[in-house]
Amino acid sequence: MLYYDKRLQYPVKVDSPDPIFARMLQQAIGGIEGEIRVCMQYFFQGWGARGPTTKYRDMLLNTATEEVGHIEMLATAVALNLENAPTKLQEEGAADGVVGAVMGGGNPRHAIEGMLHRHVLSTGMAALPVNCDGVPFDMSHVYASGNLAADMYCNVAAEATGRVLAVRLFNAAHDAGMKDMLHFLIARDTMHQQQWLAVVEELGGNEGNLPIPNSFPQSAEHEKFNYNFFATTRDGSAPPAGRWTSGPSLDGKGTFTVVQNEPMGEEPNLGPARPDSGAQTQQM
Repeated sequence: MLYYDKRLQYPVKVDSPDPIFARMLQQAIGGIEGEIRVCMQYFFQGWGARGPTTKYRDMLLNTATEEVGHIEMLATAVALNLENAPTKLQEEGAADGVVGAVMGGGNPRHAIEGMLHRHVLSTGMAALPVNCDGVPFDMSHVYASGNLAADMYCNVAAEATGRVLAVRLFNAAHDAGMKDMLHFLIARDTMHQQQWLAVVEELGGNEGNLPIPNSFPQSAEHEKFNYNFFATTRDGSAPPAGRWTSGPSLDGKGTFTVVQNEPMGEEPNLGPARPDSGAQTQQM
């Protein structure tokens, strides 16, 4: 069950509306680095969380609900950047209708009805669950594996790429209100990265979690290969040395080594095509 408060999580103010920046903000809403992605990811991870304690489920659902507030903030920012924008900016690039709007850098889906020539794709100056190119977010980047450690590493990556995007938006912003909003969102991305890593540490860190899933016995692996870095250079030269080429493995259970990758199998030899497969007769 969720509760709604009419007030925004953090103030959103726009002094100098900019339709182009509104389009850029759409990436933070419906892009693969955006808030819809992390919101849905944390909800589904939380709803499916299992274990002897409910604290991880509780944490995930609290943060997922927070992310709904971030979507609301960004949607409000998009609307404010559109509603009072100077007519010149709204019409910029619209000389040739929708094509002109796209070439001019504007998003025709944000246009006021009647503003564009020929075809009008209007949202009444509001945000949509799409990225900056108008592609709808389709949930294909929502990861909820049912394995708590795996999900935490996915969450760190999601928050890291989200923070990269927020920093780029901050650097691109000219409006003081937009910079203020983004400096709040960037701070929350910092906390969330730390939060998910804190769960990894609480579960036992690298040595306690890796390899994931840690419930699968490594004796059932082909243990000869589980800490080899395969070098695939054609001339057989050694790869540049790194943490992953020598020394103890991160889980403390083995030693990294370098192995020149060589074929261990045979050339595939497939049988003829089936008569009912729709293949050419020469394949049968």
